Amino acid sequence: MRHALIFAAGLGERMRPLTEHTPKPLLHVGGKPLIAWHLEKLAAAGVHYVVINTSHLAEQFPAALGDGSRWGLRIRYAYEGPTPLETGGGMLNALPLLGSEPFLVVSGDVWCDADYAALPAEPRGLAHLLLTDNPAHHPRGDFRLDAEGYLHDDGEPRLTYSGIGVFRRELLDGWREAVGAAPGADAKPPRFRLRPLLETAIACGRVGGSHHRGAWTDVGTPARLADLESALRG
Repeated sequence: MRHALIFAAGLGERMRPLTEHTPKPLLHVGGKPLIAWHLEKLAAAGVHYVVINTSHLAEQFPAALGDGSRWGLRIRYAYEGPTPLETGGGMLNALPLLGSEPFLVVSGDVWCDADYAALPAEPRGLAHLLLTDNPAHHPRGDFRLDAEGYLHDDGEPRLTYSGIGVFRRELLDGWREAVGAAPGADAKPPRFRLRPLLETAIACGRVGGSHHRGAWTDVGTPARLADLESALRG
């Protein structure tokens, strides 16, 4: 994979007051911004071109990360406006910058020790999601992974979507029908979640996945950020 998209447009409301003056992906952990961990791993996996979507305190990203050359990357920024477009709308907004090949997607507010190079460059369907064991704050999980490596929206046991995966742009083709009358869908640019599109594709057997059994943290609260800092310090 040559291209990647990092979701970094969220408001970080649960991380306040830390995110009142700093976007969550730029909060430091282990001696560097959270997003820098992803950029290092993307470069190591052979990615050359990264799109970062921005909204909250957007001007801080190019000031902190520049053009990506320090990691051997080329970074482009996809500004969503003052109101984030959510995951589906954010991906749709970034598509013109991502080319025609499958691209790697990373949520800017997670930390994970997975090897991005181990993810399939060509998903068998429309997407391949990296799944983890369910954390304490999300005990019910998101999807079931079968023995053939396909995802299902029913049954047990369920795993949690890590926020990391490989996507084909064709997943967005039927976004309007998938999201229906969801609030924001008629806005310009449209604002909608990615989950309904994934559910539609999963129902058609077109989303695969793999189970990551290593370390993963959803850095969603100041307490989890502090726990991650302690873990990285050893």
